[in-house]
Amino acid sequence: MINASFTEWSSFKAELQQHPELVLQFQYSPGKWVNANYHITEIKQAPIVSVDCGGVMNAWTEIIVQLWEPTEQETGRAMQVKKALSIINLVESKLPLNPNGIVKIEFGNSAFDTRQMFPGEFKIDGQNLVLDLTPDVTQCKAINRGGSCGTTETGEECCAPAQPEKAKVELVNLVADQNSCSPGSGCC
Repeated sequence: MINASFTEWSSFKAELQQHPELVLQFQYSPGKWVNANYHITEIKQAPIVSVDCGGVMNAWTEIIVQLWEPTEQETGRAMQVKKALSIINLVESKLPLNPNGIVKIEFGNSAFDTRQMFPGEFKIDGQNLVLDLTPDVTQCKAINRGGSCGTTETGEECCAPAQPEKAKVELVNLVADQNSCSPGSGCC
């Protein structure tokens, strides 16, 4: 995992614990909010083990909090942080979560394809604890390490910046059609 702006589970949970009486709100895009009647449907712990294109093994754990918007509006229902914490405590009573796991929030609705996003900065806005979400992106770990990834059969690196192709110069024998001296011919 290369993204330098991730939040570890222990920090995420500690931030929630500081504000139990606030209402927990999620903004998934500028001006676009998860409906206040959302549910936390599950919390997943996903150990990831991979080998990148440079042949290096990588391992990390992700803690994924899944949000769901019911299709029917529920009036007067907004989740307080203490309710989210009670769900977290229930999950952790059955599944110990890695405190160093990278937190992602999984969300989607009819207007926004389901995806996993990183929690950004927590902000207090009146009685709300607002969490801005930022999209996850694909990345080449080998290049981010300053290396290069695997090579093709011809030795080209698949993720390295393209190198300008060198122009081929054709050499022409300008004297081939003219009378010329050859060594030992006595012409010189």
